[in-house]
Amino acid sequence: MFTHLHTHTEFSLLDGMSKVGPLVERVQALGQEALAMTDHGALYGAIDFYAACTSRGVKPIIGLEAYVAPNSRFGRERSDTSPYHLVLLARNLEGYKNLIALTTKANLEGYYYKPRVDRELLQMHSAGLTVLSGCPSSEFHRRIQEGDREGAVQVINWYREVFDNNYFLEVQDHGDEKFTRLNPLIAEIGRELGIPVVATNDSHFTMENEADAHDTLLCIGTNATVDQQNRYKFDGKGYHVKSEAEMALLYPDNPEFLSNTQLITDSCDLELKFDRQLLPAPPIPEGRESSDYLAEICFQGLHRRFENVTSELQERLTYELDVLRQTGFTDYMYVVKEIADYAHKAGIRMGVRGSAAASISLMNSMSA
Repeated sequence: MFTHLHTHTEFSLLDGMSKVGPLVERVQALGQEALAMTDHGALYGAIDFYAACTSRGVKPIIGLEAYVAPNSRFGRERSDTSPYHLVLLARNLEGYKNLIALTTKANLEGYYYKPRVDRELLQMHSAGLTVLSGCPSSEFHRRIQEGDREGAVQVINWYREVFDNNYFLEVQDHGDEKFTRLNPLIAEIGRELGIPVVATNDSHFTMENEADAHDTLLCIGTNATVDQQNRYKFDGKGYHVKSEAEMALLYPDNPEFLSNTQLITDSCDLELKFDRQLLPAPPIPEGRESSDYLAEICFQGLHRRFENVTSELQERLTYELDVLRQTGFTDYMYVVKEIADYAHKAGIRMGVRGSAAASISLMNSMSA
């Protein structure tokens, strides 16, 4: 059974064109049991994708085509504008959390034209992730294209060590000379090092007849016209969601390239639950209860703001804190407090939601 493990949706902004719902419906119609979503540097569509797949009986594999800085994610040199590409797939909840951490840090720490991670971050957040070597823009493929076989093997060894052998070589075939030249070399290296090779199609649109529309989308994204010479366009053709039979025609001598995708599919078992609030753990002293510590902060604020703390004020604050505790909103108040404290410190004017406009607990939780 073949699974598409390198698939872009409309959430690969101005690059992918597949809408999540029709994409999953197409995979279901083709009789494929699973599908991976690997948008460029982002997880915007992860939840929509997960919901669409589970509602249609398709196994969702949440992934990411990450941008990897050639050196450090903090680099801002000219060479840092061409990051490597790398496919990351979450096998489980730990892997999904690591994808979230990587995308967050890529945007907050590594953003330079693109949100970038680096090897340091990949080492820190490797658990639960499976890696595909990537498209021709990956570090491994660039080494191969440059004739640096030794360098390519060094790349492989680093990723195998960091990701505990959850590393696969990736081949694509879109009829272009680049692919037909590289694929035999990749297969040879895979055999020599005992690394499974998987076939992907780097899908950017769903149906074959959408190729021209996708090409127009690329023009929009690069501020070019369709008839413009030397503009950016995809190499070769066939970047739609192919059937297993179509994929098999590309690798008649290597059917294992398709069956190896099942190895990855079987290893992925991500279940997301949506039946409870997920709030960040508040920064409270060790050994303290969240609700008790919030009460302490609020009563300190009460005495700071009012010269005469009446029994009515104390009863009102006690009542509000009890309601927050019973409804499970205590930790949420810490989030609001952090936002309010920052706004006050930065001199940013702010208001509150209508439901909190008269809240004495909200007012007294603030540091100032």
